[in-house]
Parts: sequence; C-alpha cells; structure tokens
Amino acid sequence: MIKTVVKIALPVDESLEIKKRRIQPESSVKKKKRISIVTGIHGDELEGQYVCYELQRRIEENKECLKGIVDIYPAINPLGIDSITRGIPAFDLDMNRLFPGNSEGNMTEYLASKVISDLSGSDVVMDIHASNIYLTEIPQIRINELHEDTLVPMAMESNVDFIWVHGASTVLESTLAYSLNSTGTPCLVVEMGVGMRITKEYGDQLVDGIFNLMSSMGIWEGKTEATHKPIISRDYEDVSFLNASTGGLFVPRVNHWEELSKGDLVGEIIDPLSGKVLDRIESPVDGILFTIREYPIVDEGSLIGRLLRKEVYAK
Repeated sequence: MIKTVVKIALPVDESLEIKKRRIQPESSVKKKKRISIVTGIHGDELEGQYVCYELQRRIEENKECLKGIVDIYPAINPLGIDSITRGIPAFDLDMNRLFPGNSEGNMTEYLASKVISDLSGSDVVMDIHASNIYLTEIPQIRINELHEDTLVPMAMESNVDFIWVHGASTVLESTLAYSLNSTGTPCLVVEMGVGMRITKEYGDQLVDGIFNLMSSMGIWEGKTEATHKPIISRDYEDVSFLNASTGGLFVPRVNHWEELSKGDLVGEIIDPLSGKVLDRIESPVDGILFTIREYPIVDEGSLIGRLLRKEVYAK
C-alpha cells in the first residue's frame, strides 16, 4: 500500500508529495511491531534508495515470513533528489535541521512536522544517510550517548562495521533522529558509502542487517545472513583525523577499511603542473581507515580520512 504522508501545492500546477509504502503480513497478527526505513533527507545521498528497493524485493519473495509492519520512506526530500541538491531547492535549507517542525509554520516546517507525526510510534526507525561527494564511509551507525542503552543493542543487530557513540554536546537537536529519540521513538542513524553514488555491496550488507534486526524484534521469521560484528567506539579520542597540509590532488595509496601501522603511507598530495609530490599523508597511529577521501581535489585543511585506533578494536 502506497500512502501520501504529506502533499503541498507548488507553482505551475505541481505539487510536493512525500510518500511511503507500507508492507503488512498476509496472515493475521495480534500485535504488529513496526519498523520504518527512512532515506532521502539529503537529496544528494542516494545509497538508501537501493536499500529501499532491495528490502522490498526480498520481502516480496518470502512474504509469508513477515510478521510485522515495514514502512518505507524512500524520499523525504523529493525535490532535493530530483535536482541532486543536498537541501530543499529554492529554500536553501538543510531538511535535517528543521525537525520536529511546526504544523502551523511555513512550508518546510509543516513538512517536517508531518514526517515526525507519521514516524512516531514506530518500534524502530532507521534513518539512512550517505556521506557527501568528498568522502567514503564504511557502513556505520552513529548514536547519541543519551540514548545508547536503547539504541546500541539494536545497532548490534544491524550488520554494520562500526558503531560510533558520540557525546551529547555534538548532537544537533533539530535532526530527525534527535527529535524522534527524545520523544520515545528509537531512531538509528546509518552513514555509509559516498554522495551521489550507490555502493551496492554496502546496501546489500545493510539490508542483511535490517532483516537481522527485524528477526530479533519478531517482525521477520525468515532466513537472515548478518555476519558483521561491529566495533564500538565511545570516546572521541578513539578516532584520529587526517587533514591536508596543502592544496593539490590527493592520490590514495591504501584501500578503505584497511588496517594501518603508524607511519604507513595513506596517500600523496601531488601537483599536476610541476609533477612534484607536495605532501605525503602518513598514518599517525596504528588503526583502521574507516573514512577516506573520494573527491581528489583538496585544499589546506581538507579532511583526508579517519582512523579508528587499534586499541579500540583489539580489546
């Protein structure tokens, strides 16, 4: 069943519509738990689009195994997706800075309030994001420490590589996840892949995790294939950041999610005009590279990568 969550008239006889698809069990179930899959808050993050498709495909193949409700929201910011724009076009607004919204407010606030209202009451919401066009991220879940007791057990079932529990001081209160978690609807924030692209292997990995999570909640009784046991970081000092010391063209020398030793060459910043190496980026610690620069042009200070220190995952 496809339902319109909210519809607003636009100029020239057009309209903005946010839609969802609800998949329900074929057999009668007394108390149905509900999982909601959300993506497309940022129009240039498309990794979740594939997840929505693949999740539905697998459910339809074994519909008899479904024992709860699956709500799929593939495009929370449809205008952004249509125009490959991170925010809401014409308004120059990041939709993930508008929640919980206001039903009596302007158009964007009204949209946000209707999304929150529709998602509220889910047993869990999974808010899927990609990185931007500059960086590639391994599949990970980021959790506000205020809600880690509720969210970490769910994240452990989700087949991601990394769970990053961050301090409350870094939380943006106007995000979808904060608004839902603070009002009693658990919301997991997934980051994976790269902007404007689909990384199929990451999408498949996360779909396996969604089925595993649904199985643990009693929503799914079919086969599950989750194999990834995530590393958990709860300390900001667990992560080491790599930044460019100069502008140029970054050429990586290692692979994403590769284990490095202190002093290993991560990549070089080169000058195509002079043919010289301007800087050698070396690993400052022993660790795993879980973020790496995807877009090669860098300026001084540009983020090149992030490493998870070895002492975290070697415990």
